[in-house]
Amino acid sequence: MAKQWKEMSPDEKQEELFNRWFSPKDPQGNDLKFQSPQAEKAYKERLTRIKDAIQMKKTPDRVPVIPLPNFSPAFYAGFTPQEVMYDYDKCAQAWKKFVLDFEPDAQMGCAGPGPGKFFETLDYKLYSWPGHGVSPNASYQCNEDEYMTADEYDALIDDPSNFFSNTYLPRAFGKLEGFRMLPALTGILEIYGVAFNFIPFGLPPVQESYKALFEAGAEALKWAGAVMGFDGEMAASGYPAFLAGFTKVPFDVIGDTIRGTRGVMLDMYRQPDKLIEAMERLTPLMIKMGVDAAKMNGRPLVFMPLHKGADGFLSDKQFKKFYWPCFRKVLMGLIDEGVVPFPVAEGGYNSRLEVIKDLPKGKTLWMFDTTDMARAKKTIGQVACISGNMPTDLLAVGTPEQVKDYAKKLIDDASKGGGYIMANGAFFDKVKGENLKAMVDVTKQYGVYK
Repeated sequence: MAKQWKEMSPDEKQEELFNRWFSPKDPQGNDLKFQSPQAEKAYKERLTRIKDAIQMKKTPDRVPVIPLPNFSPAFYAGFTPQEVMYDYDKCAQAWKKFVLDFEPDAQMGCAGPGPGKFFETLDYKLYSWPGHGVSPNASYQCNEDEYMTADEYDALIDDPSNFFSNTYLPRAFGKLEGFRMLPALTGILEIYGVAFNFIPFGLPPVQESYKALFEAGAEALKWAGAVMGFDGEMAASGYPAFLAGFTKVPFDVIGDTIRGTRGVMLDMYRQPDKLIEAMERLTPLMIKMGVDAAKMNGRPLVFMPLHKGADGFLSDKQFKKFYWPCFRKVLMGLIDEGVVPFPVAEGGYNSRLEVIKDLPKGKTLWMFDTTDMARAKKTIGQVACISGNMPTDLLAVGTPEQVKDYAKKLIDDASKGGGYIMANGAFFDKVKGENLKAMVDVTKQYGVYK
């Protein structure tokens, strides 16, 4: 009799998620039909390379290579970022061309641009996006603001779900203003007076908010169908989808999303205990977010963008006090459930390497931007697979020969003994196609294990 999930060890859970990744399903939950025996063989060979790299083994043949784009496929296919955010067929078409032309070992999916009409329908405040606050040819931009005020920590700590639904969402989405009137659902207990709790749902502002929410939900469903259809088509062609979903570091949840950069920096000095208490409260929620995504999508890798932990943003002392403790708890919580965290260390992490290596071996994959990869290999690279560091500016303005030389150095510095995946250091928009091809080709030729 097969073990239930809760009876499995972390290693067994990870193996189960990898097994699901090796046996993808179609949208109806049936075994995916590959386009050909060759496509099925290529799919499994690519995944084997990735799995062995993550688990710190020498892959059977070579270093895996996975370009990780932002809006680059749109530009490469001749579309604007605005077009692929509003026309989901064009989005899938552009990303398909990118995958088939460059033949990576895995693909990021076409969810990155997001559904423009959805954002418009809800009047999303946290970002400006192509054609809506920024040029149709530009990437989206975060709009810094305090979506939680300095005196609202207790409300967040007391009931995070209620705070997000009744306070944060009406501030982040203009069309959800009516949610400010919603009751705390935990007060709906017995027949006496229960109807009072439902009075807000009869008020016009609340009903207007739900009307917008239903319209946005229908658009999100339409977009998700295109995104999942793309992943299925690419898998059938031999290219695995790379990620199951994402989660965040609690410090970044507060600093990016609700308090803003200025707010969280002030809080480290003015109310550090409240900040830490709030991060502790968010930690199990971030673990659950990542675990649920991995189980639902049948893949182990969960993306974690690291926005405020880079060298120079926090001092080493601040990193150890405010950033790393809850970050590590999220990592360990994911690992215990078989998930492979994929932290993307934006900027430099050279002063963090000794700290972040305090992890079990072969359980995480790190993407580094400007970090010294030789140093990373000697530290975190002894316990974790490392990836990235190909500079975006080199891909954008360099020559194929320069890209090849840099890629060879990365392979020499970071791939000895396994545990390295060739990738760019930051998600890119406008780069030269010949430079991407050079990065992929040289890895396949030079990154062969002797």
